[in-house]
Amino acid sequence: MSMDQTDRTYAVSKTDEEWRAELSPAEYQVLRQAGTERPYVGEYTDTKTEGVYACRACGAELFTSETKFDSHCGWPSFYSPLAGDSVEYIEDVSMGMKRVEVRCATCGSHLGHVFEGEGYGTPTDQRFCINSISMTLRPQADAG
Repeated sequence: MSMDQTDRTYAVSKTDEEWRAELSPAEYQVLRQAGTERPYVGEYTDTKTEGVYACRACGAELFTSETKFDSHCGWPSFYSPLAGDSVEYIEDVSMGMKRVEVRCATCGSHLGHVFEGEGYGTPTDQRFCINSISMTLRPQADAG
């Protein structure tokens, strides 16, 4: 299944061939074809490391460890993106339900979905359910 094209122009824009050359097959399947990692297998599901999570496709900074929380859903969860314009939202009606897809606003790559009103004790009542494979963690430099 291919991702829906948006009318948006991205700061980082590459051909399908270029993306395939730069990303592993698994990365390509999630980032460029809106696939989903299996739950509980992602590299960052239980990571507590402080730092910034960047888009694995283009390197744009997306989320910080400060907004990451344990949702026990099988994927890394955040309650807020780094900045309001770092991600974009696309209505997703695939799989017979209405969801909101989250994409990188810099390159349009698929990151995951955002859910609201699930009752987690977070400041936003949102859960950004993001595939580990869509991100690269840049650990915070040691202060000492």
